[in-house]
Amino acid sequence: MSDAPAESPNDPFARLRIATRARIGLGRAGDALPTRALLDFQAAHSRARDAVHGVVDFDAIAEQLDAQGLRSLRIRSQVTDRASYLRRPDLGRRVYVDDLPTLEAAHGDYDLAFVVADGLSAAAVNAHAAALIGETRARLSTLTLAPVVLAQQARVALGDEVGAVLGARIVALLVGERPGLSVADSLGVYLTWAPRVGRSDAERNCISNIHADGLTYAQAADTLAWLITESRRRQLSGVQLKLDAAPTAVIEAATP
Repeated sequence: MSDAPAESPNDPFARLRIATRARIGLGRAGDALPTRALLDFQAAHSRARDAVHGVVDFDAIAEQLDAQGLRSLRIRSQVTDRASYLRRPDLGRRVYVDDLPTLEAAHGDYDLAFVVADGLSAAAVNAHAAALIGETRARLSTLTLAPVVLAQQARVALGDEVGAVLGARIVALLVGERPGLSVADSLGVYLTWAPRVGRSDAERNCISNIHADGLTYAQAADTLAWLITESRRRQLSGVQLKLDAAPTAVIEAATP
């Protein structure tokens, strides 16, 4: 017996779809998917491809940051084009040598440096990065902030070099997450204490799923502010800094 089509009034999966964005109980049309489910899948796939190959509007982000009273700097990784970015993640982890003087000129004694990296979803960075920085900054008003670094064709580990050159005790790198077929504009944040080249992923904390159907800016900022505060107090980050030690309100906020 064939599964009921998604549009059937007797669809047994209807209640489950309310609780998840996963594609479940799509039904069948002969030996294939129903037309509506197939078209939805193709549209989601197109959005994911567009997110990966899209271009971050760093000029617009710089303007949004300027409106918040935040100075920004523009740098590039050692990647020369998007195809190389996807094939050579190692090059996306280091700053382009000609751009190092830009960072060196801004060296100072900073508590925190924000880095905005395009990552694998330009849509996420365009939509969420500046707003999240604003929300987080409001919760950490006593900290000294480095200029926000806008990094083109950058991977997560590029923040280690940026933070070290700037002289920041903590770096928080905002990056577009790998898009899926349910969300193409999810933003992630990676926090590292005492950034330097060679830090491992185990030495970072990550907040993910920041998008319209995931964590709100307020929820993500609450979590990030707690992690930054605890990172400064304990002088560490990563697997030794557990979110489950946070107050209940923060843990609940981190759960979309």
